[in-house]
Amino acid sequence: MRQWWCPRLPAGLGLVLLLLCAEGCSSWYGWQVRTTTTPVASSFYQLPLEKKPVAILPALSIASLQGTEVGMSRHLSEILKKLTPTWDVLDEQASLTGINTHGLGTEYVQMRREAGDSHLLNHESLRKLGTALGVRYIFQPRLASFTQTMTDRWTIPALDVRFSQTRSSVMRISLQLWDAESGELTWSSVSESFIEGEGVTQEPVFLEDAVRVALASMMSDFLNRRTASKYTPLNKMLDSLMRESVPTEQSPGSTEVDNNKK
Repeated sequence: MRQWWCPRLPAGLGLVLLLLCAEGCSSWYGWQVRTTTTPVASSFYQLPLEKKPVAILPALSIASLQGTEVGMSRHLSEILKKLTPTWDVLDEQASLTGINTHGLGTEYVQMRREAGDSHLLNHESLRKLGTALGVRYIFQPRLASFTQTMTDRWTIPALDVRFSQTRSSVMRISLQLWDAESGELTWSSVSESFIEGEGVTQEPVFLEDAVRVALASMMSDFLNRRTASKYTPLNKMLDSLMRESVPTEQSPGSTEVDNNKK
């Protein structure tokens, strides 16, 4: 009869493995976002809220990341619903539908192609899109870079056992707000985010998580008139991103608050 051999573990090693597994099973995330943002054009505040309808266009990306950017604009729409609930926002789906039904598909594709190289949205095309969609302002997000890494932390190579793994991602994105009527670049922001997680599964740090925290950080700059910021999990708005909203409008002379205060 064949006998099966099972390696005998040294005394106490089983307890150590149990503790390591318990540590790895309690997944955690740490993140940090740095933003560089332009001031919001004064013309934006000269209009009442009801004259500031805004549309969101599909995100752009560099050639090597094409396809990765899909879904970014949807996340921006969800964030705006939380942070600026009184804004009249046309999401990506509604924007594309409106562009196509008004016979502007070819012009939009050409504008998008040119914007990929120049970061500029053609004024005449913008004006036509704004009129067709019934909006004054247009958001254009762009994915510039995104990397993911996964590193085994606690392992026993001889037994082919992994107890904990560190996952991280680094992402760089930009966000522009254009005045479709005047062709003015009303506001723009660039963010670089780092997210790190610890756990036992092989799941990476998902792009969605990085996009949400980065876009919310840039919109926080917009709402609070900041031009350079560093955000961490201590920030109340980001910690409660999916649970509550922040004030939609503040006067240009409002007092700035610390990013990480509750």
